[in-house]
Amino acid sequence: MRINPSVRSLFFILVMLAIPAASSAQIILSIGFAPPPLPVYEQPVCPDTGYLWTPGYWAYAQEGYFWVPGTWVMAPEPGLLWTPGYWGWGDNAFVFNEGYWGAQVGFYGGINYGFGYAGVGYQGGYWNNGGFFYNRSVNNVTNVTNVYTKTVIVNNVTNNVSYNGGSGGLSARPTAAEQTAASQKHVARTSVQVQHVQAASTNHQLYESVNHGKPAIAATAKPGQFSGGGVVAAKAAAPSYKPVTARAAVPHPATAAAARPAPQQLTKTKASEPAKQQVEQKHPQPTQQVAQKQKLEVKQQPASPKPAAKPEPKRADEKKEPN
Repeated sequence: MRINPSVRSLFFILVMLAIPAASSAQIILSIGFAPPPLPVYEQPVCPDTGYLWTPGYWAYAQEGYFWVPGTWVMAPEPGLLWTPGYWGWGDNAFVFNEGYWGAQVGFYGGINYGFGYAGVGYQGGYWNNGGFFYNRSVNNVTNVTNVYTKTVIVNNVTNNVSYNGGSGGLSARPTAAEQTAASQKHVARTSVQVQHVQAASTNHQLYESVNHGKPAIAATAKPGQFSGGGVVAAKAAAPSYKPVTARAAVPHPATAAAARPAPQQLTKTKASEPAKQQVEQKHPQPTQQVAQKQKLEVKQQPASPKPAAKPEPKRADEKKEPN
């Protein structure tokens, strides 16, 4: 029996979304070729106070990469900020690390998602006494009063790269602040965020095979609302866009290990210190063990007995005296 491709794709997405997203380091998907670059689009107007911007990104289903539109989302609780998910190269494949909510913004691959997410941290706003204040220089806010203006300098604006590591990927590593954020308490995606991804996966025009890097729905004013005045179409595909056949998964020597920097870096955080000490106590220094063992062997080794003296051989010309 032949299964309808759309039904098969929906089943694939439902399985993927069923995986818990409690950990920021969780890898939920592994793909053999790079995602497309980020499209060029504008941000819709913020619908109301308390909504935070979550940037769009490329997700994956059996039919290929599809665009999850950027959207304004109500934070699960005051004080929480959104750390976007990101694709990275590791173990000979591209893997997706799920986003999360937390008190601080963590590592998201150094990717310039725009609108305050310039690759490190978030410059789009901050919480103060239970209210969120929006930076007007990077956010489209016209109907909220908690606003300020602060210029954001972005260094990575030329290529719209959407992944870390591998051939053509970014080589960013976590900062000290991002390492700290990784060890803090996280809150998983809200139910409306999960439904937003699910709705995108069933929209045929959001697949790269159809839009060629220029989705008709690049961003929405609210999650899951893919029609109406709050929908923004992409202006263009990224200038660096190439079809999927030209995006081979060939790692670059300088960036092949950049996709998973956290395991190496997290040993420096406070959260990882107890585990590190436990390992050190369980496994003493090999050189010290060898030295102690050698010293013990030398001390317990009995003295070697001296070899018995051999009798001197008789001279050949020595004659026995007659009686």
